[in-house]
Amino acid sequence: MRRFLFVSCLTLFAASPASADITHKLVQSAQVSVDQAYSSATRMGSTYSVTGSNVTPSVTSGGSTTSGAIGGLNLSSITDGVPALTDTDFTQSTTGQSFSVTESYVEADTIPSATSVSTGNVTSLPAFGTVVTGSGGVAGNLAATASATGAITVTAGGAGTSGILSNSQSIEID
Repeated sequence: MRRFLFVSCLTLFAASPASADITHKLVQSAQVSVDQAYSSATRMGSTYSVTGSNVTPSVTSGGSTTSGAIGGLNLSSITDGVPALTDTDFTQSTTGQSFSVTESYVEADTIPSATSVSTGNVTSLPAFGTVVTGSGGVAGNLAATASATGAITVTAGGAGTSGILSNSQSIEID
């Protein structure tokens, strides 16, 4: 009986080899970027407005005066995208009474030749009502390396540059 127990115990403790899947991942990356140059411009249009009280407007054109007329933007006479202005004259309607006049004129931006961005520089900026410009980055000595030994490095560049380093390790046992 003892022999049977001994043989049974040996069989019981004789372990079969362990079976497991092991996955080991190493991920390295280095990324560098240089900001691009840009320019955004919004052209402003012409506006003309007149308000008043106790005044009589008139417009003189070609030596002839038209009473009760209001000037404005002359859309039949446009130069470089800007209409000509026909001015309004004012006379007080009732002498001795108070009067007020407000006249406002904003001249449009002219239409220029196209602007371009090259080699990171905006060579000619537009003269518009709203202009936003960025000069862009300068690569300089910007560089990134990821070696087979696991070393990753980034060498700084000039203004407007960035670098991202990433090193990831994972072990999975099933």
